[in-house]
Amino acid sequence: MMKAPVLSIDGKKIKDITLPEVFSEEYHPTLIRRAVVALQSRRFQPHAPYKYAGLETSATYVGRRGAFRAGINRGISRLPRVKLPGGGLGEVRKVPHAKGGRRAHPPKVEKIVEKKINKKEKIKATRSAIAATAKKEIVEKRGHKIDSVKHLPIIVEDKFQELSKTKDVVSVLEKIGLKDEIERAKVRKERAGKQKRRGKRLRKKKSALIIVLDGSKVRRACKNIPGIDVTTPNRLNVELLAPGTHAGRLTIWTESAVKKIGEKYGS
Repeated sequence: MMKAPVLSIDGKKIKDITLPEVFSEEYHPTLIRRAVVALQSRRFQPHAPYKYAGLETSATYVGRRGAFRAGINRGISRLPRVKLPGGGLGEVRKVPHAKGGRRAHPPKVEKIVEKKINKKEKIKATRSAIAATAKKEIVEKRGHKIDSVKHLPIIVEDKFQELSKTKDVVSVLEKIGLKDEIERAKVRKERAGKQKRRGKRLRKKKSALIIVLDGSKVRRACKNIPGIDVTTPNRLNVELLAPGTHAGRLTIWTESAVKKIGEKYGS
């Protein structure tokens, strides 16, 4: 069984605890990706254009020779044209390549956009993502700055849950070796192209995920720290552990949260 040190809010080691079995789970990046995509797909909204868009027009095509309004033998393309007063023919309509015509293959509301995943696979993916947070090479691959961190996973004493001020939380994070990580998350880059006009002008980095018990004061204290997310063992999901389908997010646990996660994913 794996062991990990418990740190005080001063950044000093207090004791060692035995980690739950879930931290020894095998790493499955493909399964994690499927689980995250399935979770994200629930937020997709079916959409389609108006059913009769481009078809509400008087345009018709008459191909029979000699018929009234026939377009044949007029030296023009044989396509549906708008009816003009006095039997004339106007602009082409209805067909996809015409101005104001219908779309050739529009999206349809009938399309099934939600991805499915088996319940046991989803649990397996979550267990694998939890185990990935304890592997330094995977966490560093995600871009987290953890050169000053001696051991993963990072487990702090339960006093951390009672912190109610942002400056106190930042002070604790710096003492456990995450000063470079906090600075990394402050950097925001401007997106390229049309995205800037759609309410997503800046790209923000994901930093540490803090897992505490329900009712902890530290949740509010972390609101103004860039990139930090706070959750509980009951609300933990694979997308929080692997943002963008990439596992190995830097995760900070409280001692009681580790015990709770062991009870939930123990077997």
